[in-house]
Amino acid sequence: MDFAELRGRAEELGFTPREPVRWLAPKELARTAVKVGLAAVFAGYSDKREIQGALEAGLLRAPAADPDAEELWIDFAADLGDGFEATASVAAALGADRLAVEGPGPLPRGSLLVLGGDQVYPVASAAAYEDRMKGPYRAALPSAADRPLMVALPGNHDWYDGLTAFLRMFAQENVIGGWQTRQTRSYFAVELPQRWWLVGLDSQLGSYVDDPQRRYFETHLSPRLCPGDSVIVCSAEPTWVRSDERPDAFNSLHWFDRTIVRTRFDRTTGTREETGAAIRLWLTGDKHHYARYAERLPDDVAGADAILPPDPRRRQMVTCGLGGAYLSSTHRLPKALPLPPDASRMRAKDRPPTAFALAQHTYPDAAESRALARGIAEPWSRYWLPRRNPGFAVLAGAVQTVLVLLMSGVFALAEGRHHPVGALRSAGADDVLGLLCTSAALFLLPFVIGWWRGLLRERRPRAPSGPVMAVLFQAAVAAAALTVAVAIARAVPSSWNGLVFLAVLLVVAAVIGALLGSQFFALWVLWTHRGLPAEWQMSGQSMDDRKGFLRMRLGPDGTLTLYPLALDRTCRDWKVEDVEDAEGVWRRPVPDPAPTVRLIEEPVVIARNARRPDPDRPCPDPGR
Repeated sequence: MDFAELRGRAEELGFTPREPVRWLAPKELARTAVKVGLAAVFAGYSDKREIQGALEAGLLRAPAADPDAEELWIDFAADLGDGFEATASVAAALGADRLAVEGPGPLPRGSLLVLGGDQVYPVASAAAYEDRMKGPYRAALPSAADRPLMVALPGNHDWYDGLTAFLRMFAQENVIGGWQTRQTRSYFAVELPQRWWLVGLDSQLGSYVDDPQRRYFETHLSPRLCPGDSVIVCSAEPTWVRSDERPDAFNSLHWFDRTIVRTRFDRTTGTREETGAAIRLWLTGDKHHYARYAERLPDDVAGADAILPPDPRRRQMVTCGLGGAYLSSTHRLPKALPLPPDASRMRAKDRPPTAFALAQHTYPDAAESRALARGIAEPWSRYWLPRRNPGFAVLAGAVQTVLVLLMSGVFALAEGRHHPVGALRSAGADDVLGLLCTSAALFLLPFVIGWWRGLLRERRPRAPSGPVMAVLFQAAVAAAALTVAVAIARAVPSSWNGLVFLAVLLVVAAVIGALLGSQFFALWVLWTHRGLPAEWQMSGQSMDDRKGFLRMRLGPDGTLTLYPLALDRTCRDWKVEDVEDAEGVWRRPVPDPAPTVRLIEEPVVIARNARRPDPDRPCPDPGR
């Protein structure tokens, strides 16, 4: 059965399958803007992380699927709670006992599932979590004898209600199908085998590490770190990217590395001492693509475009936000990252800074990313802006109708007429040409302004500001619609009733405004290279294919192997099966056939921290 039929059986399923969020729909734009504004204003006053300091919290331990096994499998998925078909397809792959993957062979299900943020879209609520996250994941793995551990980080969309729904879902030791939650706060530390540690940081909309969170890691993580220990740090945002725009965005992660992982405070001497531990992998979502930055080693070939050969010694920074939300572009990712960046206040803390380079393989790759981004402005694409977001086209048509009425009045005054209809009917060919030239000039003016402004300031063309672009584009479309109206007025018989003609004028203005207004907006979005409008290139298309997640193997030799997995196409056909558990008999949707998974790139091997424990300096007592 298809999605529509499945949605009609919501009562049997226990949740309502949801469509992908249409991010450029007027209702969604308004609702998200209000939520973002409220979060920005009141987040500091309603920060539940301070309250979490009163909750019991400790170190978590990852269960092993087989107690006698010497390896541990870990899954990571982020940005997952969007449209049902994409979310459920990824969940089905995560819940499968074994995944058939060409190359490495069958990969077993992870004993630990890490959710990297934005478990629900567009804003957090109890109903949204049930429909967009819990329902699909419960259906993907109704039960499991080994009870895999599920831990979750809040992203910005989880934060829009002040973490209320997030804490109820993930911090009360609830069961979600076969997965078991055990964290009691919005951050966590998990002890892994082979002296590895998994850390989840909550940076509250990208700001800072609060005092209770700092004390938690100083109490439960830092005292347990020994020389040679290796750490995986999960955060809700890849703050290492675009550090040229936000040079201090990486500071909180850099602070955590310096003061929690690499050093700790010795209460006996009152000084800081080295732990000998190191962060080997930074892991995040937020950007809905796969990209990996690898550390440059001293013996690497210089040059930003040089391809780094595989080397287990390299530290890695991985973004994998393919869990279900719209696809993000990769073709504008920076090729090299000096961390901390040059303009950062933390630059002096590490000399020289660590250099990272973008790996060869991304998902989507750069060429495909450029082609996909153009789909928002291509009328033949299924992701064309008016087709994917019809509400936006309706809004553009309504705005243009009002503008055409206003411009008709101005045109009538300029012609010395009392009524716009009479002025339009008496317009000559020179008036049509003048309006056409005005429309073209208003359309081209923003690009000219942006081009010269960029050349003068940065030696390269740049898009003008959003408000300027919006006003001039709307005026250009209105002038174009008025041009067509004048042409129609000259063509129709003079015997037409004025009200009939006015109605035709309004319909023409609405249609032209909807199509041209949406198209001009899409072209502006494609022209823009930075900021939120640049993200609209992909979010405006709400692509529900090309998803994925990360599967990791912690081997008996202490190496961590990353398997980045992609689902090129999400499931469109579903069947319903009966399931019986402690809650009774219920029905779950199952993809038919199961999703096909492939490797994005060859497995990436990360060696354990090379520093060896000092036999004369044993690990400190955690209880001191």
